[in-house]
Parts: sequence; C-alpha cells; structure tokens
Amino acid sequence: MSGHSKWHNIQKTKGAADAKRSATFTKIAKEMIVAVKTGGSGDPANNSRLATVIAKARAANMPNDNIKRTIDRALGSGSTDSYESVTYEGYGPSGVAIIVDALTDNRQRTAPEVRHLLDKYGKGLGATGCVSWSFDQKGVIIIDREDLDEDTMMMDALDAGAEDMSAEEEVFEITTSPDDFGAVLEKLEAKGYTFVSAAVEMVPQNYVKLESEEDIKNMEKLVELLEDNDDVQNVWHNWEQD
Repeated sequence: MSGHSKWHNIQKTKGAADAKRSATFTKIAKEMIVAVKTGGSGDPANNSRLATVIAKARAANMPNDNIKRTIDRALGSGSTDSYESVTYEGYGPSGVAIIVDALTDNRQRTAPEVRHLLDKYGKGLGATGCVSWSFDQKGVIIIDREDLDEDTMMMDALDAGAEDMSAEEEVFEITTSPDDFGAVLEKLEAKGYTFVSAAVEMVPQNYVKLESEEDIKNMEKLVELLEDNDDVQNVWHNWEQD
C-alpha cells in the first residue's frame, strides 16, 4: 500500500476537516447509532462494531460526553433513528475508482444525489463490485512522527498486533486487519501514543495519477461535494495526489 499517497490525502483535507469538526462528529454519531442498533448492545466489549466506531470517534477527538450521549440515545426506548447502510461504486475523472459509503433513511434521496455528482464530475455510477475488488479493507492508524523513534514505533505496533507499519516524512502509518483494529488502537493508546487519524478504511491496491488540471479540479469538486452530503459517511478513492 502507499502510505505516501494516504498521508498526502490527509494533508490536503485536514484543514477542511478541522473546519467541519461538527459535521464529522454528526457522521460518527450516526455510525455509532447504527452500530448500537445492529449489535444490540451499547457495551463495546460485547459489540465489536461499536468498539470500532468508538475508536474512530476518540481518534477524531470526539468528547466522551458526546459518545456516551449518542449511545444512550440509540438505546433509548423512544429512539426513532433508522438508517440503512448503502455502498455506491463508480468512476471519477480518467477512471479513478470511487467507493461511497452512506447511511441513509431514504435511498430514493441518496442514490440520485450520488449518481448526479458522479455523472457531472466523473465517469458515472457503476455496478456493485465494479471497483471494490481493487481495494482492501484495513484498519489504518496515522501517528505524527515528531521525535518518535522509528524502531520503537515498529516494535510497539507489531507487539500490539498490527500487520505492518510504514514510515513517511511526517507520520507513521500503521495497518491492521479490520478485526484487530480496536485492540491495536487501545494498546497503542495505553502506551501513550496519540493519533492524527484512525479508522477502518478501504485501501487501494494501486493509485491513479491525474494529468490534466481539469481532471484534478473535477476530482477535487467531486470528493468535496460527496463528503458534504449529509448521508455520505466515507468517500474512498485511488487518486494519487502530489
């Protein structure tokens, strides 16, 4: 995998993400509600999906009060929140592979909106499975290098159960299996590490570089508008950014 490309994606979007912290928390809360209802428990020890979402929330600096309030809301007898998980696959400019994860209470609203954006700025919506075969699901943990020792970081990551670690100029990128993500994060947190980001992601097996300014602008607009959609949780793609 390419940690270089992954970190460049984070650098490009970090400022925008900081400005949209509230929207980020709202999307994580929605994911948490679905995890509680699907798993039938508000206890992460008995609900692995919830444990994964809580780990993501903590890495995003979501306050503990928010996390508890969201879980209590999902467990409440009067809770009417009902979201369906839907995944769309398609193509951006020059055939960039795109996966859009959504949680929606109305497919008839979400699907046309996603299709419209892919048609306008990319090459359109594809059939289920058209691009997901070229991605691997991985836990991805990003840690700021600062003054951390690379060998120590590698040893701690592997001892925690990680699959691999790559060292970039500014960060360490640690990958895990989806099932081990929460446990690895917890063990690293116990050692005092803090995280730039941490989530289970769809990681591209290869990357596509866009050559024209028009393609780059269209791809940037496409990702921005998809991420701004209230129903969209994640946008995965294999665009390699400089």
